[in-house]
Amino acid sequence: MTIISVFLIAVGLALDAFAVAVACGLAVRPLRPLYAFRIAFFFGFFQFAMPVAGWAAGSALQAIIAAFDHWLAFILLVAAGGRMIYASFTKGEKSSCSAPVSTGALVILSLATSIDALAVGLSFAFLKEKILLPSLIIGAVTFALSFAGVWLGHRCGHIFENKLETAGGLILIGIAFKILVAHLAA
Repeated sequence: MTIISVFLIAVGLALDAFAVAVACGLAVRPLRPLYAFRIAFFFGFFQFAMPVAGWAAGSALQAIIAAFDHWLAFILLVAAGGRMIYASFTKGEKSSCSAPVSTGALVILSLATSIDALAVGLSFAFLKEKILLPSLIIGAVTFALSFAGVWLGHRCGHIFENKLETAGGLILIGIAFKILVAHLAA
């Protein structure tokens, strides 16, 4: 997989966390740099760790599903993207985020925004891709976008609403089709 594909996947995954960070930036008064760093750290760490966990699980199952692993990777990426698009059109906890300052609240939000990253990790295992560099990129992009999202949300977050989550879902679905076409052409 190319570095550009990995970066696009990272952006697609990070947009979910970015949208939550924007909502959280709306909720906090006054905004402190440590608060933005704390949210970005939690989101970035979980977005780094979940693909690794998914990859480990997928690698363990590789021998069992080798015949149809490319289809499973495609389905997982499309499902993750579809879930993000669906969530962007439904009202839920993301749109009513209060300022989470406790570790427990940040862990819950981080898990909620990184489930898709677990599916991406599974897909990487099925495609026999290495995971460390992609996970580092995913975590770093998520950290940067989440940090910026808190600040942006504090300033003008009401403008974005759920559009970012839709864009992230579309990116994941596009990558899924690219992977499938490349595998079928090989």
